[in-house]
Amino acid sequence: MFQIIKFSRGIGSFFLLTSFVLLSCGEEQGGKKEIEEDLDRQPNIIFIFADDWGYGDLGVHGSTFCKTPNLDKMAAEGIDFQNFSVLNPVCSPSRVAVMTGQFPARQSVHGHFASVESHIKRNMPDWLDPQAPLLPKMLKEAGYSTAHFGKWHLSNTHVTDAPSPLEYGYDEYGAFNLSNNLHQMQADSTLYKTIDFVKRKKDEPFFINAWIHATHTPHYPKEEYMQQFTHLNEQQQVYAAVVAEYDARIGELFQTLKTLGIDDNTLVIFSSDNGPEITGKNKITEDNSTGPGLGTYYSVGETGELKGRKRSLFAGGVRIPFLVRWPNNAPAGVVDSITALASVDLLPTFLELANTTSLDNYQSDGESIVSAIKGKSFKRDKPIFWDWRFPNDRPHFWPSAGVQEGNWKLLMNEELGREELYDISTDWGEQKDMSAENPEKVKDLMGKFKTFEVSLPIIPSPNCFSKARTLADRK
Repeated sequence: MFQIIKFSRGIGSFFLLTSFVLLSCGEEQGGKKEIEEDLDRQPNIIFIFADDWGYGDLGVHGSTFCKTPNLDKMAAEGIDFQNFSVLNPVCSPSRVAVMTGQFPARQSVHGHFASVESHIKRNMPDWLDPQAPLLPKMLKEAGYSTAHFGKWHLSNTHVTDAPSPLEYGYDEYGAFNLSNNLHQMQADSTLYKTIDFVKRKKDEPFFINAWIHATHTPHYPKEEYMQQFTHLNEQQQVYAAVVAEYDARIGELFQTLKTLGIDDNTLVIFSSDNGPEITGKNKITEDNSTGPGLGTYYSVGETGELKGRKRSLFAGGVRIPFLVRWPNNAPAGVVDSITALASVDLLPTFLELANTTSLDNYQSDGESIVSAIKGKSFKRDKPIFWDWRFPNDRPHFWPSAGVQEGNWKLLMNEELGREELYDISTDWGEQKDMSAENPEKVKDLMGKFKTFEVSLPIIPSPNCFSKARTLADRK
């Protein structure tokens, strides 16, 4: 028997042909036993989360100057999901959605973690609550060895008394952008530490959040990669060198998995926390976590012609790469631009793969996408909500809220009295506003966002307040 599954690929389509062999009764029983054993096997999970890496910064996505041979190969050996969204257009809340499986506004995290004074002004906590529902804790309880390597930013170096990552369910960590009472590791060591952990934990199920620095500022291009791009202009040369370095490290990770013989039992996902940074004028910048380096003048990432960038709710700010590779489990060479996925889906997905359940009374805003990862059909039931409280007057940066349900995505700003509606099934790049032709759909989606909005906490939990807050409140 044969089954043909159709996948959209931009303009046109291609087909995946899968075959099913009819077995004799004895063979069928043996096959059933193998399937049952496979279901009981917990896969290793590595989630590589880049920083400010745009949708168009992959060769396979049409980058005009970056070279990503290892990520391109990852896409060829797995699934390139092209309709994946993060739940906020900046770092910290986007990462909170991954950690909790809930919209970040449910934890009162609306923007990036900074100083205590800044958090007070923005009605934010000083760190993500360690008592919140947390993915690493759930996987640890399911028998996984858990590790976090790379960027943290679930607090900030400006906060002196924030919790250690160990309080969030990790067995090990090495990180930067932590509370300044903790050791800040070098930004470029993330994937080296990941590989080392894999080697040490190869005989047991493991989960790793590998949150790489690229392509966030400061940029730290290395000479060997700069030499590969001498044909480019100054800005592109720096950016391409940074991308090339991390692409090479990802290639080393895949080779390690193969050498250790655990490639087939390791799910690897590559994604990014938001779209590319806005290109600025600063050639040099300072960072109190990673040190001085090159600034936003060299932030020339690409969105693949999607509107908006980092800090925008348009696709260029929140639709980012999502590559899935899991040999002999996820089909190879699939491009899926239809299936709507979101970062809140990771927690329920990983729990299903780990053969475990979530905490009592916990409800995720996401849905398990295991079927999509295995190349089967998946239809989203839950809407996707964006709560963004810091819009600006740039052309594609005005939306302060958004909701996506089915094929429709509504962007709005109540203060401006402005809304735009897009049918992303036919207008993937969000170019044509359909609100005038569909007033009832606008009303429906706006009502659903209002219902979501009233469910959010008014103030952050005091469990996440620094001791410095009392002093700051007096200023």
